[in-house]
Amino acid sequence: MTSLRARIQKSETIWAAGAFDALSARLVQEAGFDALLTSGFGISASFLGEPDTEIYTMSENLTVTRNVCNAVTIPVIADIDTGYGNPINAMRTMREFESAGAAAVIMEDQISPKRCPCSSLQIDIISMEEGVAKIRAIASVRRNPETLIIARTDAVDPAEAMRRAKAYVAAGADIIQPISRCFKDIAGLRAMRQAAGVPLSLQLLGWLEKDLSKSEIEEVAGIATYPLVALMSATQAIRENLKELSASKSSKNLPRPVTPINDFNEFIGFSRVDALQKQFMVSEH
Repeated sequence: MTSLRARIQKSETIWAAGAFDALSARLVQEAGFDALLTSGFGISASFLGEPDTEIYTMSENLTVTRNVCNAVTIPVIADIDTGYGNPINAMRTMREFESAGAAAVIMEDQISPKRCPCSSLQIDIISMEEGVAKIRAIASVRRNPETLIIARTDAVDPAEAMRRAKAYVAAGADIIQPISRCFKDIAGLRAMRQAAGVPLSLQLLGWLEKDLSKSEIEEVAGIATYPLVALMSATQAIRENLKELSASKSSKNLPRPVTPINDFNEFIGFSRVDALQKQFMVSEH
């Protein structure tokens, strides 16, 4: 399998979707995406039923990410939030997620605990100097040179975002990820791409999702991710079906179709496990 780094160096764009558990990761892979993102927004919602405000711990995020890495063969891009503390904490975070199988990590420059910028109006960021120190720290413990470090800056002023982008790349970041509210059009993203000197990672939310064409995204992005489509699709479908099920006490007229049990059994791997049992298990009779 060609690494993410090699593909991006060839000026390819990696198209990814967000997953929030091992099952959704398998579905992302089945759909044909190049890679997947373990979305912190989705993991917080799925694992704890809480908003993405870094309520879950590093080890809880790691547990989900490890399960996802074990469930798929496509590259996994891990959302490691702020690195869960200072540069020393971030170093441990980098080692743990790389050991779990992540092909890339995204670390942001918010103050910890963070707030999700797509849900919160207030975003507090650390100094650029501290952001640089944390990038240098995680780069120093990277074991596999193919592992990508994606530095996300949550600066909302374009000039400040570009200033940080240059510094983060100099510190060891391979890709820069701005947040959607920082720039308002493709011209701003082009300027960010030029200033950074490396491809961008775009999480396609808000105007990025609605206004940009595929060709415009591929012009500036090394990684383009739809982080929340799977989570929001699952939520809507489950909500509609359960509402009808609760009201009618019958599954005969659900508004959304459900996967037949035999199809799901095949997808999740029962036939594979059955074959392994026949191959390796010893009969007592």
